[in-house]
Amino acid sequence: MVGHVKRVVLLAVGGTLVLIGLALLVLPGPGLLVTFSGVVLLSRAVPALSRFVEPVRVRAMKAAEDSVASPWRVAASVLAGLGLIAAGVVWGLAPGLPFGGWSAGSSLIVSGVILFVLLGWSFRRLRAGERTTRV
Repeated sequence: MVGHVKRVVLLAVGGTLVLIGLALLVLPGPGLLVTFSGVVLLSRAVPALSRFVEPVRVRAMKAAEDSVASPWRVAASVLAGLGLIAAGVVWGLAPGLPFGGWSAGSSLIVSGVILFVLLGWSFRRLRAGERTTRV
């Protein structure tokens, strides 16, 4: 019984993450990384899906490395994160805006914070890769 519940939870959470990740491919956010997380969870529930994990992982890691490949991309990502946080504060404080209020504002702020966390992670990953290739 516990195995069935675990499988249903993995399917639900993994499927949700894949759908959110696909939406984030065209919206601001870490679409490939969220999609990768969902595919990993789905592959644990349905082992036949494990063949999709590696191709999605490779693309997600490439996108993460590309995001910090040049100072201009890092600057653009930082500006985007600051813009998301600022927009979140504005949306939270101005309920007259479309979808105004803290529900929309807080989601924008969280998106900005996630962007900074992933940017830092990508930067550290790229720097660690550079150190191992130099040795």
